[in-house]
Amino acid sequence: MRYRLTKSKFIMGLQCEKALYLDIYKPQLAFHSQETLARFRKGRHFESKIKSMFPGGIDISMELRGAVQRYPELTARMLCEPGAVTLFEAGFQYDEVLVLADVVQKAADGTIKIFEIKNSQTIKEVIRHDVCLQHYVIGNSLPQLSEKSDKALVLKSFDIIYNDGNDQPLYEELLSEAKAAEPLIARQVAHFKEMLQGMEPNVTTGSHCHMPYECPYQRYCEGKATAQTDLSF
Repeated sequence: MRYRLTKSKFIMGLQCEKALYLDIYKPQLAFHSQETLARFRKGRHFESKIKSMFPGGIDISMELRGAVQRYPELTARMLCEPGAVTLFEAGFQYDEVLVLADVVQKAADGTIKIFEIKNSQTIKEVIRHDVCLQHYVIGNSLPQLSEKSDKALVLKSFDIIYNDGNDQPLYEELLSEAKAAEPLIARQVAHFKEMLQGMEPNVTTGSHCHMPYECPYQRYCEGKATAQTDLSF
């Protein structure tokens, strides 16, 4: 089944349903400011530094490059093989939602630890939503993968790794919170998929255009359409 939503699109929908609609149907209209692009670069730098703390990790994105639709297949194959493995950008798909997990560690006994890396000095609400969506997708994917594995794959922990302000890692465990949010996430996913079957939502500009992130479609809504590269995920 082809995915329709990703982490970035889900978070965008929480901020503005019109932005999500445009990101699905008119992504060429997105505009990312230099400040936003700089934030992306800083985030990738911090992420790379943290990933270096997990030696021997296999980067799915390096194996498959832009073939994102194949990430779940390769991830499943590697997780189902006997023994321990660490994966970067591991792909999971459920309910027409695709998520890429920053770091997935599978121990030889089948227990799995997940680490989401954020270049933030606080655990903001939007980050919690991100983790809850990942848990919804990954948690519901693992039982199917377990049927192909020599040992049951069990999600043991889900940590956020964030920035202490000096590019050093801080950790917070969010597994219990993510489990509790699963019914809400399921309803939100269903709502977005239903919304995307209709017409473009009529949403006026406002403070939501800037919080929690600068909306890449604000210029379109203001009648100043432009185009830039899609930066999903």
